Amino acid sequence: MHDDRTLVEARLKRVLDERIRPAVYPESVPLDVAVWHAPGEPVPVAEGIAASVEPIEAGARWGAPWGTSWFRVTGTVPRAWAGRTVEALLDLGFDENMPGFQCEGLVYRPDGTPVKGLNPRNQWVRIGAPVEGGEEVRLHIEAASNPVILDYHPFLPTQLGDRETAGSEPQYRLERMDLAVFDETVWQLVVDLEVLGELMAELPLESARRWDVLRAVERALDALDLQDVGGTAAAARERLTDVLSTPAAPSAHRISAVGHAHIDSAWLWPLRETVRKVARTTSNMTALLEDEPDFVFAMSQAQQWAWVKEHRPEVWARVKKAVADGRFVPAGGMWVESDTNMPGSEAMARQFVHGKRFFLDEFGVENDEAWLPDTFGFAAGLPQIIKAAGSKWLLTQKISWSQTNKFPHHTFQWEGIDGTRIFTHFPPVDTYNCSMKGSEIAHAAANFKDKGVARHSLAPTGWGDGGGGTTREMVAKAARLRDLEGSATVVWETPGEFFAKAAAEYPNAPVWVGELYLELHRATLTSQAGTKQGNRRSEHLLREAELWAATAAVRTGLPYPYEALDRIWKTVLLHQFHDILPGSSIAWVHREARATYRRVAEELDGIIDVAQRALAGEGATDLVFNSAPHGRDGVPAGGARTPRIDGVAALAPRVQGGYVLDNGLLRVEIDGRGLVVSAYDLTADRETIAPGTAANLLQLHPDFPNMWDAWDVDEFYRNTVTDLVGTDGITPGEDGVSVRIVRSFGASRVTQVLSLAAGESRLDIDTEVDWHETEKFLKLAFPLDVHAERYASETQFGHFYRPTHTNTSWEAAKFEACNHRFVHIEEPGWGVSLVNDSTYGHDVTRTVRDTDGGTTTTVRVSLLRAPRFPDPETDQGVHRFRHALVPGAGIGDAVREGWRINLPERRVSGAHEVAPLVSVEQDAVVVTAVKLADDGTGDVVVRFHESRGGRTRATLVPGFDVATVTVTDLLERPLADATAPGRDGDRITVPLRPFELVTLRLRRA
Repeated sequence: MHDDRTLVEARLKRVLDERIRPAVYPESVPLDVAVWHAPGEPVPVAEGIAASVEPIEAGARWGAPWGTSWFRVTGTVPRAWAGRTVEALLDLGFDENMPGFQCEGLVYRPDGTPVKGLNPRNQWVRIGAPVEGGEEVRLHIEAASNPVILDYHPFLPTQLGDRETAGSEPQYRLERMDLAVFDETVWQLVVDLEVLGELMAELPLESARRWDVLRAVERALDALDLQDVGGTAAAARERLTDVLSTPAAPSAHRISAVGHAHIDSAWLWPLRETVRKVARTTSNMTALLEDEPDFVFAMSQAQQWAWVKEHRPEVWARVKKAVADGRFVPAGGMWVESDTNMPGSEAMARQFVHGKRFFLDEFGVENDEAWLPDTFGFAAGLPQIIKAAGSKWLLTQKISWSQTNKFPHHTFQWEGIDGTRIFTHFPPVDTYNCSMKGSEIAHAAANFKDKGVARHSLAPTGWGDGGGGTTREMVAKAARLRDLEGSATVVWETPGEFFAKAAAEYPNAPVWVGELYLELHRATLTSQAGTKQGNRRSEHLLREAELWAATAAVRTGLPYPYEALDRIWKTVLLHQFHDILPGSSIAWVHREARATYRRVAEELDGIIDVAQRALAGEGATDLVFNSAPHGRDGVPAGGARTPRIDGVAALAPRVQGGYVLDNGLLRVEIDGRGLVVSAYDLTADRETIAPGTAANLLQLHPDFPNMWDAWDVDEFYRNTVTDLVGTDGITPGEDGVSVRIVRSFGASRVTQVLSLAAGESRLDIDTEVDWHETEKFLKLAFPLDVHAERYASETQFGHFYRPTHTNTSWEAAKFEACNHRFVHIEEPGWGVSLVNDSTYGHDVTRTVRDTDGGTTTTVRVSLLRAPRFPDPETDQGVHRFRHALVPGAGIGDAVREGWRINLPERRVSGAHEVAPLVSVEQDAVVVTAVKLADDGTGDVVVRFHESRGGRTRATLVPGFDVATVTVTDLLERPLADATAPGRDGDRITVPLRPFELVTLRLRRA
């Protein structure tokens, strides 16, 4: 037979594009359209519907950046259309290639009832099926003219990312606004031909199935009269019945489709616009659920559910009904789909506490899965947190974005730092916006890494980010793919149903130990320093507020601020969303975030002050309140008393120029350039700084990644570096025992103060940068005389080791990584720690010196970047950082100093000392939270973990009478299988594995 395949395939494409798709709406009449442009921010629905409108014609421009326009469309269904299906086609000026990244609309009836969202791939509103003819149509559209930030030429700097700079130029042109007849048969033919055409393209050329489909398509096209598509569509469909009903092979890959609409809680739009994106999407999905009985939709991020409840009660009623029917599924059990690298231990735990509690309170639903398709890598402490929250599964997809190494599994057990394992899946479809295209389904089956031992994967299906979610076309395609020869099989299932099947078929899934590092988006550990500092400060202020408020409540009866703390926690958790905390949102988002963090700090400082004054009483004694989990200067952890400071620090000129700081434990030499050329540990008789090098060295790199400016730093940035060694002056500090260094470079200026703490082997470095560079990367380097093949970085509830070498491509790819409060490098018996109060990104490299054969291990802190997309003014202005170099530090010292620098002492005048509410006798045990139980019973909740990576036995001594002690999960519910803590009088003992996390609930007697 002659090969006419390409001829038939080209025929199919043209006939579909030019004849069949246009025939879905064979008749139409224009609607009358009028508009009111709301001034300022969005208005309530009733106000928008009642507003006075002006006529507007198709083709007219509308919509200033970030504006809201209320369109009123009216018309009459022609009587000649009686008995037919009629839809309104409402095109606001959409680009079908940009679902979720441009204008959107929500359609209302005149009484304010929402109908559905309008999106580039979802422009229709059903009027009647069938109509009688003569019906009056009146609809209102709340249209958002969100500007396109990520355009066809991506990553270009734009001022559109903030309403304050975006201007008023109309962004869109109104297109088709019609009433039209909807031909269901033609629409079904379109879906038939799309499914078969896409299937053909994925089958091998030598496959008999491909040619069977080709001939069936040819016969269908032959049956179609192109001058009467509607009249012959049914006959064409009959020619496709056999090829569409041939079942899939028994060995076919099995895909669980989950309706999905990944909505970034803020990204290229502000938080207030996400509220509306969620309302539009949930309106769409509840409507689709009513039309499609097999369809299942899942939505994560309890914050987004809460927005619907608060701002769109009319939509919320529909959502609640769909949840009750079991088809609109709360997923993930987190407050938002947060970043997981940077949030601290308690914050990561509270993501699950607040997320799961919302779904439990509202729907009685508890999630078994964590749902994080788009997060930029996963910290090694996360598995234990997921388990402690009562969950057991994790879904992600982002690991497929890694640039260097392809992850070896799609379904596996992920093991965290304490040994906890979580059954994990990342979909081989390689997208969290699957549209049921044949290429996507074929890719999922071919790409699946676990063939032969597993057969199930998941496909999150629907347009995200305000694109409207799953469409009726996707549902129709899935129906045809349920059991179709040549394709993977597709069935709509909830996440829980998928995971149960996947776990059952793969009980011995392979194990991946340690972090799930994303080999991409590494610069998110540094971009938008102000947002990151606000997060870190808020986390520690919340710790202080809970600790002192709980202590005051138990000791003095001061009312515990339940509502305020709950509200503030949710605010902080929201801002840990995986584009806000990572610094990859528009300027508007970060401007608001900085203002929010200032308000949070002011309110928490007030809570802390009230509690501490209640505890201290009226008096003139100088008391220091210690919020850290370790005692310092004679003040116990969680207590207050007059401090005891031993030793003094001294400053002297250095013979070769510069200064020497000495406190009897550490002697630091600062040369005339303001660089640390020696940090001598007098106790160990050992130098810290590598020979021939200098620490506290600021280094500046060009920083222009190939794409994703705020997200990425590409390894070639290291090829060019400028050491900032010139100074504008080096002088004694105002206290007479510190050194002040000023440097200028480019348009920027750095002021540093170096000092030694009395009685501590610690060099404190306070850095202020007035930053006005563009596309530059600022690092602070510490070359250390330490031979180490690995180093420790703090993560949630412990620390994680990374190699200092680049033996393999996996190690080389980690050229920028995350730490929390410390990194620690050690030879047996002696180590160095570098602690910080607000930075996360860093790199560690090693070289062998020619001079003496020794090893130099260099730790560099990432301070600032200056990307121009999506915020062209990223980080311009003044920033302050605190770091400390701790020679001679063991891992326990690193933990202690990391807490110290983040929880500075607070001084209060009072009448008496304050004993800790709960004391812990082992330094290796770190208490991360002391609070009152969320249920208002007055029980005291204490959360702690082993911090050094070894076994220990925690001994807690409560400073109040305890009736019962209960081991709980993160939601403060009893754990049925937990071993009861030991009791010996007022002492409570709990054995701990390395890094083990425990939550105790203490009922007061």
